[in-house]
Parts: sequence; C-alpha cells; structure tokens
Amino acid sequence: MSTLPWRRIVLIAVAVVCLAGAVFAVRGPLLMAAPACLAGRWHGCLSTENGVVLMTLVGVPVAVLVAWPLALRRRAAGVRSAWRMSLAEVGMAYGTVPWVWLTLMPGSGAGVVPGRLSLVPLVDLVSMGPIGIGGNLLVFAALGFFAPIRFTALASTPRILALGAACSTLVETAQYVFQLDRVSSVDDVLLNATGAALAALASRRWWRTDPAR
Repeated sequence: MSTLPWRRIVLIAVAVVCLAGAVFAVRGPLLMAAPACLAGRWHGCLSTENGVVLMTLVGVPVAVLVAWPLALRRRAAGVRSAWRMSLAEVGMAYGTVPWVWLTLMPGSGAGVVPGRLSLVPLVDLVSMGPIGIGGNLLVFAALGFFAPIRFTALASTPRILALGAACSTLVETAQYVFQLDRVSSVDDVLLNATGAALAALASRRWWRTDPAR
C-alpha cells in the first residue's frame, strides 16, 4: 500500500492546524471587526485590515464551492486535471485579491499627503519588523503558488519572480499616483517578488509543465 495518501493527509492536517493556530492568535482583532461585518456595514468592515482578514477567512468555503462547478464542467469536457486547474484559478484570485485590497487601502491622509517614494534597496526593511516583512512576503504568495500549476508558460521560478515584481510595481505605482498616504518602496517590490518565488518553489511538484495537457 502506497504511503502517498497518508503523506497528503498528514500535510493537510498540518496545514489545518497551522491555519487554526493563526486564527486563534489573531482572534481578538478579528472579533473586533465581526460586529460591523455581520451587520453588513461594509464601509466599517472592508475599510479595516481586521475586517478584510475576517471576511477572507469566512469566505474560504465559498471559494471552494466556486471551484466545484468549474471542475465539474472541465471533467464533463474531458479535461485532465480538472480539479487541479480549477482550484489553481480560484486560489490565485482568492489568495491575492484580499492582500492587494489591503495594500491599496488608503491611509488617514489619503488625497492630501503627496505620494512618497523610497527607492534605496534594503533601507525600509529595518523599520518593517517581522510582521511587515511577513505580510509583504504573502501579498503575491498565492499567485506564485498557483500560477505555475495552472499555466505551463509560468512554470519557472525566474518567471514567477518577474511576475511578482511586475504586479508589485503596479501596486506601488498605484499607491503613489492615487496618493493613498502610503510609501511606495522598492523593498516592498523585492519582498513581494521573493514571496511569490518562494511559494512557487513550494508548489513545484504540481507544476503544469506538459503543454499537451
């Protein structure tokens, strides 16, 4: 009997435990945002970081249900790896949009404070702290993880690194152009791209490398 299913079960169990532990660690801030979100006060919910994180967690089952009909449709059409492709598409979108929303969330001086640039590499890393660095690594991690699974043309770490850098540059440019009271930093681009590349390496065994599929 193959040990592969048991390995998958163990990996899934570890992932669930890690996710549950993360949710438990931030349960206080999330519960603070819960009244506004549950009451449908979307401005008070989705305009806060806690509210966005809470709604993202709550919407995970919905994202899985969205992948279900996509996979069934592909299976009916005779597409191989229908579930993997469908989950990759949903994972790319659902795992990236909330992070981009957070990075484009305006500050208190939005529209008043001029855009600020920080173009010297590694200068801002000191002031970010572990949470800031970790958050930047996760912004395009879902994109880096799922994109090479879905698209053969992106099944390459350098390409995912370039994709993460390009997407991050667009976000930082938007922060500056729309005067969102945020610092557009080259260190953010470096961390975002690095996070995408590391996530791509984590999913390498599932990359879609056969163009004929």
